[in-house]
Amino acid sequence: MLTNLTLHYGWWLLALVLIGAELMIPGFFMLWIGVAAAAMGLMLMLLPELSFLIQAVLFVALALISCYIYWRFVRAAVNERSDQPNLNRRAEQYIGRRYVLDTAIVNGRGKVKVGDSPWLAEGPDLPAGSEVEVVGVDGSALKVQKAS
Repeated sequence: MLTNLTLHYGWWLLALVLIGAELMIPGFFMLWIGVAAAAMGLMLMLLPELSFLIQAVLFVALALISCYIYWRFVRAAVNERSDQPNLNRRAEQYIGRRYVLDTAIVNGRGKVKVGDSPWLAEGPDLPAGSEVEVVGVDGSALKVQKAS
C-alpha cells in the first residue's frame, strides 16, 4: 500500500509542477496536461495494480483528451462570452477606421499615425496626408486603401 501511495504522490506532484508551470508561462496548455496527471493520480488510487507502461499510455491519452476538450469546447465558450473579442488584438480594433498617412506609401509601404504611434501601413502608393481606411491587418502592419 505504501508503494502505491508514493506512486500517487508522483502523479500529483507532476500535476502540481505542470499547473505551476502554467502560472509562470500562461497559455492554458500545461494546465490541461496537469489535469491529466491529477486524473492519473486518482486512477492509480483506484487501480493500484496498473503497470507503469499502462500508466504512461493512459496519461498520454488523458492529456490528449483534456487538451482536445479545452481546444474544442472551453476555448470556444470563453471566446463567445467576451464582449470585447479583440481586446488583446490592438491592430484588429483599427479595422474600418480612417487615418491620415504620416509618410507616403511608396512601393506598397508607408506609415500612418494612430494616436501618438506610427504604424506600418501597406497598400497602394499614396502621398503623405492622404486619408486612408484600414481594411485588414497582417501582423503589425495595417492594410489600408484610399478612403472613399
